[in-house]
Amino acid sequence: MDKNTKKAILVVSFGTSVNETREKTIDCIEADIREANPDASIYRAWTSKMIIRKLKNRDGVTIHTVKETMEAMIRDGIKELIVQPTHIINGIENDLMEEDVLAYADHFDSIRFGTPLLTSTKDIEEAIRAFMEDWKDLPEKEALVLMGHGTTHYANTAYAALDYTFKDLGYSNVLIGTVEAYPSIPSILRGLKELQPEKIHLTPFMIVAGDHATNDMAGEEEDSWKNQFEAAGYTVECHLKGLGEYDGIRKIFLKHIEESK
Repeated sequence: MDKNTKKAILVVSFGTSVNETREKTIDCIEADIREANPDASIYRAWTSKMIIRKLKNRDGVTIHTVKETMEAMIRDGIKELIVQPTHIINGIENDLMEEDVLAYADHFDSIRFGTPLLTSTKDIEEAIRAFMEDWKDLPEKEALVLMGHGTTHYANTAYAALDYTFKDLGYSNVLIGTVEAYPSIPSILRGLKELQPEKIHLTPFMIVAGDHATNDMAGEEEDSWKNQFEAAGYTVECHLKGLGEYDGIRKIFLKHIEESK
């Protein structure tokens, strides 16, 4: 960190305990932000205390919470702050993060927030186009199934908008579901029954290809998505690539920093 500057960008992620995917995703997002904003110090904070504890106990690695990082920035004399989450939607994690940041507002001259990945209709369209750059050669007779996280928060409606927009942009063989909310596996299976694909490509629609991707999506347990689709008679290929690995997705976060308010 350059202590001569009074400007900072705080990059807030949920986090992951899978180091390999962190290096390809969160680290790359932060590196792009650092390169695009040479006049600002870049700080990291994660919102998952469980993952923070796991890394500390397993690897001896310290990752700070939002509150801890806010206090560090105050000590470092930061006065102008932009906060950019790497969250997908404006859900519970994002709400709690903003509360934690604003509790320290009196110590800063200005605090601005960039928005999560899928905030506006334009964001959804841009994210789809960036994502599908990697899948432009997907055969018509094959299906692409995306695993989102999902939430009980009303922001979960972003996944329905995402699914609708895929169809509206002509990607009728792309289906999206979530681990913890709607659309769920039964919804996807109904969609697949209509499509009757020769093969299913299964990939996460999450920033990292972490525990959900390796276990809930591609794991060997009977209830993994891979095994449920195979049990339904489909040929399945899993692709463990997080959204943070896509150049176009990372560029959306850079744009959100520029548009922060």
